[in-house]
Amino acid sequence: MASFGQSDLLGPARLSRAESRAITAENPSGGRGGGARATEGTGAKAARDLGVGWKVSPSRAIPAGETLEIAAIDGPGVVRHLWLTTHPDAWRSMVLRMSWDGEDEAPAVAVPLGDFFCQGWGEYAPLLSAPIVVAPHGGMNCYFPMPFRTSARISIENLGPVDQVVYYQVDFARGEIPDDAGYLHATWRRANPVPAGEVYTILDGGRGRGSYIGTYLAVGVNSPGWWGEGELKFFMDGETYPTICGTGTEDYFGGAWDFEVPGQGYSTYSSSYLGLHQVIRPDGLYSSQTRFGMYRWHLPDPVNFERSLQVTIQDLGWRPDGRYLPRSDDMASVAYWYSEDPAGLKSELSLDAFEVSSLPPKKAGA
Repeated sequence: MASFGQSDLLGPARLSRAESRAITAENPSGGRGGGARATEGTGAKAARDLGVGWKVSPSRAIPAGETLEIAAIDGPGVVRHLWLTTHPDAWRSMVLRMSWDGEDEAPAVAVPLGDFFCQGWGEYAPLLSAPIVVAPHGGMNCYFPMPFRTSARISIENLGPVDQVVYYQVDFARGEIPDDAGYLHATWRRANPVPAGEVYTILDGGRGRGSYIGTYLAVGVNSPGWWGEGELKFFMDGETYPTICGTGTEDYFGGAWDFEVPGQGYSTYSSSYLGLHQVIRPDGLYSSQTRFGMYRWHLPDPVNFERSLQVTIQDLGWRPDGRYLPRSDDMASVAYWYSEDPAGLKSELSLDAFEVSSLPPKKAGA
């Protein structure tokens, strides 16, 4: 079987014998010649005059409280690209899970669907980066390589009270995986509010040898004033004091001076490796506080560790007299890393933990 070598200057110009496949609702197994053969599906009524091969099954329904496995792949191989879309109302009520090499009881990825694609507030925010792209109007793409040796499983659980429909495509290739290739991991955390005087933990784990490759941070301010003075710290292999200690929140995400352009206020930006891509401003009614979404990809500068990694951030502002002010804001995050261990961290995911609604409940019949 073909193998995946290291990237080089020629990139896609190098001809490969890796077997290209894609899983969609039209070809659930990704088998060769298995697409466009559906006779039933969400598009069957629209295609009734055209028949087989005319978009009969473009999507899948996920009933409330149920889980849909969108990909079950035998290895070895690598998932190269994941695209999917569903209604924004479901971005914080669905859980995206990925497990590698039979570790289905401890998935390496277990994250609210929207947060995995840096859309944690349930509102569309354009994002143009190297590994994650979110295009109009809610087309979510992931280009992190996801290698596996014996199997890969990708599923979506609908924790919400209503049925949802999801469109998806999983592009993968079959081929031998180098011995030093790690497994993709992602874990979600939230503190609302962050206890005053305590640090917020983005990652506490990362068992075994690994490389930290990215952070998504969603911040909802709970009081006026500047909120991003806190440092990010990386504690590698059980360190008491960090080797890598940043200088401020906006600095870590590539910005400066409070992300503020004089005369314009907070200014969004999105680049290959870092950005402040979302600022949700108050509306004067139920959405009373500003909310932010930002990301940093450590692809050119991964943080390598041998045994473990802890990543923290301070929730910190200023007092009027120039002293630091510990804050108690709403912080949620996704940590992304590669590890030699395919088993993921344990996490408790629930609708109560995901809650982002700023609107009152709808009245019956509304």
